[in-house]
Amino acid sequence: MRVAVQSQPFDVGAEVSAFTSGVRGAGAVVSFTGLVRDEGGTLSAMEIEHYPGMTEKAISAIAEEAVGRWSLADALVIHRFGKLGPGEAIMMVATAAPHRGDAFAAAEYLMDYLKSRAPFWKKELGAGGEAWVAAKDADEDALKRW
Repeated sequence: MRVAVQSQPFDVGAEVSAFTSGVRGAGAVVSFTGLVRDEGGTLSAMEIEHYPGMTEKAISAIAEEAVGRWSLADALVIHRFGKLGPGEAIMMVATAAPHRGDAFAAAEYLMDYLKSRAPFWKKELGAGGEAWVAAKDADEDALKRW
């Protein structure tokens, strides 16, 4: 299992390839990559802050829970911080399991957790100024199924 919280960009294809080549005992690998959205066409950047040490510990704990809950062969979580532009990869998860259902479920679980509980603070910068990104009810509702 690997958790990385980093400012530098990552190569999604290389990460998935490295993850897949290192997996043993799995019949399925699922990956998801999140991108910085610019829904209104006015976003110039997103700034993501975190508390070093606390963030990695919190994400590692939930990843360990996912590994045990779905008997995963492996899991990967990468999340960036700093200033990111529209369309840049902000995060990715990859899960490997003996069967696809567990790999998909664990990946969704990790995504729901990262979206609503991981200790990151996001600020959108755009033509209209700056605004902190507020929690969304839909993200909180997504956690209820777990």
